[in-house]
Amino acid sequence: MQNLQATIEQIQIELDEKDAVREIALKSSRSITRLCRDIIHGIHLREDVSTLMETAEEEVLSLRSLLTEHPDLYASGYVETAFQEMAEAEILNSLLSDSPLKRPAEMGISSTAFILGMGDVIGELRRAVLDALRQGKVEDAVRLLDHMESIFAALMRFNYPDAILAVRRKQDIARGILDKTRGDVALAIQSRALEEKMDEMNRRLENTEH
Repeated sequence: MQNLQATIEQIQIELDEKDAVREIALKSSRSITRLCRDIIHGIHLREDVSTLMETAEEEVLSLRSLLTEHPDLYASGYVETAFQEMAEAEILNSLLSDSPLKRPAEMGISSTAFILGMGDVIGELRRAVLDALRQGKVEDAVRLLDHMESIFAALMRFNYPDAILAVRRKQDIARGILDKTRGDVALAIQSRALEEKMDEMNRRLENTEH
């Protein structure tokens, strides 16, 4: 038992360090999540989000570096959630700005965080579709719907146990969102076709009267 006290002290030092790292990681994760929500909000408002994106990317890389020696914390729920938010912001920005999409490793996140974040992009694209329809931009809505279809097709390629990739719930939610959006866009196309037909009939009537 001569080494017990020394062993206990060493374990306490290690746990104190882990606890300190955990507090930093928690704060950093919250910062990433907040930045990504600001980025997504800015994207919908068609604002320049490049500075926010750079800040979020730097925070992600800093957090990843911090957790290099603490993989158990890296796999914790709050870190994974923050990295999913990062993936969602990156993918949405890439789609709507028509810019190259970074790979997960380039973002500093895991492949699972990328896929799960990608699942949430469908909801943000629906929001963009509805904004376009409210503005009467049916062609833009159709283009955005195409993006939703592509994301959904990619998402449905993954069929693994939840222990590997917990994506089934996101797939189910995405399917429902996509079905509703298809209906909204189809109705808008029909309405526009009817309006164009009515306009054409009115022009013919005016020409006949003259």
